[in-house]
Amino acid sequence: MITPQRRPRLAVHKFSSCDGCQLAFLNLGEPLLDLAERVDILHFAEAGPVDEAAEVDIAFIEGSVATSEDAARLRGIRERSHYVVTIGACATAGGLQALRNLNDGAAWIEGLYARPEHIDLLADSTPIAKTIKVDLELWGCPVNGEQVLGATQALLAGHLPRVDHSAVCTECKRQQTVCVMVARGTPCLGPVTSTGCGALCPQLQRDCYACYGPAVQANVSALTTYLADTGMPADEIARRLLFINNQAEPFQTAGREWQARVIQRSGGEETS
Repeated sequence: MITPQRRPRLAVHKFSSCDGCQLAFLNLGEPLLDLAERVDILHFAEAGPVDEAAEVDIAFIEGSVATSEDAARLRGIRERSHYVVTIGACATAGGLQALRNLNDGAAWIEGLYARPEHIDLLADSTPIAKTIKVDLELWGCPVNGEQVLGATQALLAGHLPRVDHSAVCTECKRQQTVCVMVARGTPCLGPVTSTGCGALCPQLQRDCYACYGPAVQANVSALTTYLADTGMPADEIARRLLFINNQAEPFQTAGREWQARVIQRSGGEETS
């Protein structure tokens, strides 16, 4: 589909999300302007052009599937796009709105809105890949703009980019960042979280909250056992895992297991 006879065509689509990943794209600044000189951006409502029905070479998708109309929109985008790339935690793992998957979302809506019957919301918030075929997933909350740019350049060259899914701890070592768990005793999810952020939080002496999803071969069981042994309560461990990327494995399974321990200790009644 990408041919030398015409300029490549791009689109950026939004579903249920906060727009943070689109802003990361826009915040590239001059590199984005350079890219715009080599491609035609046909749909990117955040930046101006609107043509959702355009046939494109690369379609970037931000946001999760949350309403009854989303699936039909997605299938149309898939049919009109050579490559489909999901950007950010919402598109790849359901995002923060997928927290409702863990509770009674309908009860929340009834408690918030006077006329809940007018709210078009599915029971679960799901990743894009559960509805259509996705060619590439770029994780993050928000996604790294440089990573999106690099992926774009690779796809325009005709191949999928290499995405680094090594742990944040590896990135800390590369940058000679002092380990917050070793030096400060701060509970950190860096050992099981994929890099991509440049180990931003540990550089600022803060713990990792797993914004970029699970690392390859993440040993979540070993880490959470260590966190529990060093004093972190079971409910806090569950909250950490069932947070930004709560629909991603192995975070979801491990988080549910720790959540079950909390329920068991509380006498069998689920707590939020």
